[in-house]
Amino acid sequence: MGDDKPLKSAYELAMERFKKSDEASGIESKPLTDAQRSAIAEVRNFYDSKLAEQQVLHQSRLRHTADPAERDALEQGYRRDRERLTSDRDAKIEKLRRQP
Repeated sequence: MGDDKPLKSAYELAMERFKKSDEASGIESKPLTDAQRSAIAEVRNFYDSKLAEQQVLHQSRLRHTADPAERDALEQGYRRDRERLTSDRDAKIEKLRRQP
């Protein structure tokens, strides 16, 4: 019982492994600046509101449509719009993270 180090959780062990593999592959991790954090929060808020707007519009369209084929087309369009908005959001956030 000479080893007084506290036991680490599986999460902590996994994070250590990820950090080591990132260092080995040359990936640097630098903390975000306050300006980057605020810009990222602004982007997230904008896209969250756009996604909420799309959901409300989608629900409204579904309420006025009884045809199953048209409902399927609306669902596909809604999924496509959500995917586009989330990928745009993620791309902008990644661009902000890479800024010096």
